[in-house]
Amino acid sequence: MPRTTAAALVAIALLWPASVLAMTGNGRQMLNKWATSSRCAQQAQKAFPDFTAEANAKRDALLKQCLAGGNLPPRPSLDAEVR
Repeated sequence: MPRTTAAALVAIALLWPASVLAMTGNGRQMLNKWATSSRCAQQAQKAFPDFTAEANAKRDALLKQCLAGGNLPPRPSLDAEVR
């Protein structure tokens, strides 16, 4: 069992640099936008941590403003109906 785990770790260590180098420019751009969008959501949550209707509305507004400033796609509202 330990040999199998060690062999898997060695294989991952050897293939990791190749996978990073193989990533296209579009892939890197998508990952950067995703990370920026995530930071916007974290900032909005930190600014308005309560889950009241008023805090949700303010958090949504701040999130939309941050996403628009970074030319990122919008996220659904927290008050949107879930189906």
